[in-house]
Amino acid sequence: MNLDLKAINQCVRCGTCRTFCPVFLESGWESANTRGRIMILKGLTCGLQPDRQVLDSINTCTTCGICTENCPAGVNPPEMIESARRQLVSLGKMTGEQADLSRNIFESGNTFGESSDRLSWFTDRSLLAKKADYVYFVGCMNSYRYTKTAANTFALLSRFGATMLPAEQCCGSPLLRTGFDASRFVDENCRQIAEMGASTVITGCAGCYTTLKKSYPPNFLVLSVPEFLAEHISELEIKPLDLTVTYHDPCHLGRHNQIYEQPRQVIEAICRLEEMKTNRKDARCCGGGGGVRAGYKDLSLQMAKKRLEDVPEGVDYIVTSCPLCIRNLRDAGAGEKVIDLVDLVAMAVRQK
Repeated sequence: MNLDLKAINQCVRCGTCRTFCPVFLESGWESANTRGRIMILKGLTCGLQPDRQVLDSINTCTTCGICTENCPAGVNPPEMIESARRQLVSLGKMTGEQADLSRNIFESGNTFGESSDRLSWFTDRSLLAKKADYVYFVGCMNSYRYTKTAANTFALLSRFGATMLPAEQCCGSPLLRTGFDASRFVDENCRQIAEMGASTVITGCAGCYTTLKKSYPPNFLVLSVPEFLAEHISELEIKPLDLTVTYHDPCHLGRHNQIYEQPRQVIEAICRLEEMKTNRKDARCCGGGGGVRAGYKDLSLQMAKKRLEDVPEGVDYIVTSCPLCIRNLRDAGAGEKVIDLVDLVAMAVRQK
């Protein structure tokens, strides 16, 4: 395999990452931490065969980036892991779960393989402008699983003239994270955005945000919902709520894009905020990203349960800004106590 040996050799094998890697903290295997994975990558460049154990090592990385944040040598392991996944997939080396996920997306345009209309939660299509400066990119999770959050988001954004794409497709993030080509979906979404004449795309999904911002052509500004709300919160006539909440930093908003303060600004305009034990750049991963929830559900939920140990006692809600984090934390035992930032804002707006 033709991997970046310079990047691989930049790792000094110090083992600092062992302290932080959420997968290693659950499994304990050297092959399940960043240092071990980089050693396996080096082996692949020297003829190591990608058997099931190698695939499990490479594919259990959530690409959370906490190793990058703490690496004294300046290594960026998520980039290396995603590069290895792409090359392995190009050679036909993948797990059955990877193949199933990609098949769902390529056949249906969404991660769930749903054949139903992506906008079935939105009843009055006449409200959708065909031209607008702002486009709300809903994402697969909110389109098919958290439609109330999608509705709340559009209700807020439409106040500022936002519309939605008539035939939005998966942003491509799950494909890119697991080694597949997403150009078909990138091209189609870009075509619709251009037809709208939009200058700004706003999304409430952390995975969509990273993908739109870093893997799409720079033809439009990409904003996360927390960024947009922080800028416009004074225009929403918020009524403060007698609640105490905590905030979970999604990896793809926080460490990958340094969006830490904006969601907190929104929360503090509404209610009391009590921080998690680990937060901001040190926030523990929920365990759902990088294709791990799809391929290794039990491991993924173990990491989510560990994250819930960081929740302060007595808070009313765990607020976050990523539907994948919401699903994993809910499924790990937190249930409906986990809500989207948008849903918190909707509570405050409704009580005007």
